[in-house]
Amino acid sequence: MPTSIKITAGNVEVQAELNDSDCAKMIAEALPIEAEAGTWGEEIYFSIDVDCPAEDMKAAVDLGDLGYWPPGSAFCMFFGMTPMSTAEEIRPASPVIVVGSMSGAFEALKTVRAGTLVTIELA
Repeated sequence: MPTSIKITAGNVEVQAELNDSDCAKMIAEALPIEAEAGTWGEEIYFSIDVDCPAEDMKAAVDLGDLGYWPPGSAFCMFFGMTPMSTAEEIRPASPVIVVGSMSGAFEALKTVRAGTLVTIELA
């Protein structure tokens, strides 16, 4: 069963849902999580204290996807194009595990800058 979460980045709040993957369940068990945002194009990412094995990796993601990047143990939020994207698809730096998706007006994440405190908690 998916897990409803709330992500707060500075003064931006986003509703989201973690899927039923093993990695998403590990993230849900680690909540609440707080970290400083890194940005890469229209992606926010930050390391989390979760170590998911690399499985079911995706080289391209959908707008609004949440991902886990195994090389950096990082949680990733995709709300637009990254420097690796093509005209047709949103591409992470390298493949990620898709662990959920954001809903609502997540475009406001474009105002979040590197170093902003991000909190992920149960909704």
